[in-house]
Amino acid sequence: MTSSEVSFWIAALAVGVDLIVRILAIIIVPRNRRPGSAMAWLLAIFFIPYIGVLFFLLIGSPRLSKKRRLKQARISEMIKDDTKVAEFLRAIPKTPEWFPSVVALNRELGAMPLVGENSARLQIDYEKNILDIAEDIALAEHFVHLEFYIFSYDSVTKPVFDAMEAAIARGVTVRVLLDHVAGLRTVSYRATRRKLTEIGVKWELMLPFAPLQRKYERPDLRNHRKLVVIDDKVAWMGSQNLIDSSYLKRSNLRRGLHWKDAQVRLTGPVVATVNAIFMTDWYAETDDLLESETPAPRVEPGSQKLVCQLVPSGPGYVTENNLRLFLTLLYNARERIIITSPYFVPDESMLYAITSATQRGVRVELFVSEIGDQTLVFHAQRSYYEALLEAGVTIWLYKAPTILHSKHFSIDDDVAVIGSSNMDMRSFSLNKEISLLVRGRSFVDQMREVEDEYRALSRRLTLEEWRKQSLLSTVLDNLARLTSALQ
Repeated sequence: MTSSEVSFWIAALAVGVDLIVRILAIIIVPRNRRPGSAMAWLLAIFFIPYIGVLFFLLIGSPRLSKKRRLKQARISEMIKDDTKVAEFLRAIPKTPEWFPSVVALNRELGAMPLVGENSARLQIDYEKNILDIAEDIALAEHFVHLEFYIFSYDSVTKPVFDAMEAAIARGVTVRVLLDHVAGLRTVSYRATRRKLTEIGVKWELMLPFAPLQRKYERPDLRNHRKLVVIDDKVAWMGSQNLIDSSYLKRSNLRRGLHWKDAQVRLTGPVVATVNAIFMTDWYAETDDLLESETPAPRVEPGSQKLVCQLVPSGPGYVTENNLRLFLTLLYNARERIIITSPYFVPDESMLYAITSATQRGVRVELFVSEIGDQTLVFHAQRSYYEALLEAGVTIWLYKAPTILHSKHFSIDDDVAVIGSSNMDMRSFSLNKEISLLVRGRSFVDQMREVEDEYRALSRRLTLEEWRKQSLLSTVLDNLARLTSALQ
């Protein structure tokens, strides 16, 4: 065979393989995937075939391993069996007729019951949140559970570590969960692990990425939850990680960036359900199914009588629990919707829900940061501004150099959601998140005060200003929008 014939057959083989890959991609990629996401993956495979296929094999599956999904299903069934749907909802005056259906949806998807007689205090002072958590740990008698996407030992978080050490010294069990990949990207990761071991904390990595140890999940499937539970009496949850507000990164320090977050301190029966989330994640990482370590929580004197329901979500579930909750609330809003999200990259269903709300006369406001800390996400977010502004959404840009990292929204006057979930496709599909649905005017009033503070520190983006964006910015925004669907 001549060299020309060899070259011909090599070329023919390459064309044949390329054709087979494209045909298989059309069959495999769209299966059980959103149309936008499927189209983005197909474009990547068709235009950059070798790189596209490699990335699809690496991060193409948006689900955790079967073993982890079975664990999640098992513990969800246990929670449903051990708790009963609250009947007191019928006795609450002025309950919107649509609210029970939202509760039923959350119960079906995330297993958590609706509970009443709770109190909640919303706080947005970053350093004070950390000090107050340390003070609550100092009062622990039985156990302390902490779970954070980013967990750091530094000068700001030292009071929490000191409080944990003192608690352990008096016989309190302290358990900590921290995300592995997020930890690897944190400056103080090694020092944090050493300190946790040194003071006697029982700690585990969440979703460890260690192929050599046969611990492997898609590397960008992360546990993004942030919560603290003390003795089933007090819980904290929200958007704030346990780290200095600059995240200690040189690039952040150079730009003068710092993070603004919202945390909620909870008391009442809802605390036990927050602990159930921790126990679920502890079981997922250790196979150790913890039992309740304290008596059943009692209603605290002076309760705000808030009705609360936790909604866990993530790739361990069959569907996007948080997205379904958000959409249901958006469609049931009658007067106003106020959203705060640092990474706002809605899918088509959410974009339609928001623009439909404005078209039926609902006032919609969106708080985002003026600048971004993640370039691709920031540009993808910007690609939606024109459609939102044209629909009548009011966009507030929180002024630099602060990154507004709070994640909450409210509808009308007595329903709100706060937690770890952004309103983007990553939080809907790829991250383990936790959201708290709260019904109660007193809590929404607190949120209104926070929104007023945001508004005073923000500037309003107008459609006229937006349309003056450069062609380069528009191109970057649109390219980033395409990449946001690769999941």
